[in-house]
Amino acid sequence: MSDRPLLALTGVHTHIGAYHILHGVDFDVPAGRTTMLLGRNGAGKTTTLRTIMGLWTASAGQVRFDGEDITKRATPGIAQAGIAYVPENMGIFADLTVRENMVLAARGARDADAIDAERLRWIFELFPAMKTFWNHPAGLLSGGQKQMLAVSRAIVEPRKLILVDEPTKGLAPSIVRNMLSAFRQLKAAGATILLVEQNFAFARALGDSVAVMDDGRIVHRGAMAELAEDEALQARLLGLSLGAHQ
Repeated sequence: MSDRPLLALTGVHTHIGAYHILHGVDFDVPAGRTTMLLGRNGAGKTTTLRTIMGLWTASAGQVRFDGEDITKRATPGIAQAGIAYVPENMGIFADLTVRENMVLAARGARDADAIDAERLRWIFELFPAMKTFWNHPAGLLSGGQKQMLAVSRAIVEPRKLILVDEPTKGLAPSIVRNMLSAFRQLKAAGATILLVEQNFAFARALGDSVAVMDDGRIVHRGAMAELAEDEALQARLLGLSLGAHQ
């Protein structure tokens, strides 16, 4: 794995209407690693992901991806550059089957047969429910299965970077364990992941590095393991000890 930043945010400000949400955000996402973006509710984490994807346009500062300035690039161009995004609302098409959702996510695939067979087998190993419910409407899946579909859509083609917004939110503990196992396998395959998460045990188990946000600013950057070991720092930055979430 490399420590070079695949993604770098420098002095990023984002306004949404009259509201100034991000105030000079600075952090890097090293290639081949999992970076956790943590913080209290309303800190600006989702806005950060949406700004990276061009869904909100930065009003100042720079977003660089794989050596290129993507700050003002449109969302389709950012996706085409190799960034996948799993939003908090999952972004799946409820009226379509799991298969149809996957075909839509696989750019250039006109039908399921055009999806890379080896990659699809890998996804079925990560998330067996996707194979089981392949021809079922996505809207009939459980919450955990919908999240699995959302992640599957993001990885149906090789991506340079995967942005994921709260993948364990509202999920049962058994599904969270399955999700953790899947993300560990993604890491082992060399994926670069930027992950927003409120489940601190999940964050500690998965993260290599961490950036903590508060009020639209990055207030801490470092190794996830160091934050996990420092309960005083956890309490100061997050208002809650990671040690309470074993």
